[in-house]
Amino acid sequence: MTRDQLEHAIRAACDIAQDDTVYVFGSQAILGQFPDAPANLRQSVEVDVSPRTRVDRVDAIDASIGELSRFHETHGFYVHGLPIGAATLPARWETRVVRVSGPGTRGNTGLCLEGHDLAASKLAAFRDKDRDFVRVLLHERLITAGTLIERIATLAIQEKERSRRVEWVTITAKALGV
Repeated sequence: MTRDQLEHAIRAACDIAQDDTVYVFGSQAILGQFPDAPANLRQSVEVDVSPRTRVDRVDAIDASIGELSRFHETHGFYVHGLPIGAATLPARWETRVVRVSGPGTRGNTGLCLEGHDLAASKLAAFRDKDRDFVRVLLHERLITAGTLIERIATLAIQEKERSRRVEWVTITAKALGV
């Protein structure tokens, strides 16, 4: 995915949701903060979004521009509408979002998760692909282990799971030499 495609996704999702702002919280949110993110962070063809005020329109987004839609066939990527509550996010994430707005979004706004918040959310899920994604963020020095650990500390997950994630970050950062 490219930054232009992200902006297209924001524009299309806002049009369908009848909302001028969407939250972008899947892996491709990284393009908000890092428009030229390394290719191995831009492999997904899916953009996860939630309308800021019209959450009732997430199904309309999926039906119109979701997976296997004409939009997907035409553009090679799709937009997955989800309520923002579907993600486990660090405390105060809303205060750190990265705004994507301009001609490519036709004045609409995508509020993209900041890199550390995105990484913490990925580690909350703790799937292999999410750990791989965070490993690249650390290796490329797009995020720091210390700030990531601070964000993990604010996730609404059980203490045992939080400790497991902190340990993973500590071991991974040491192995990467970051």
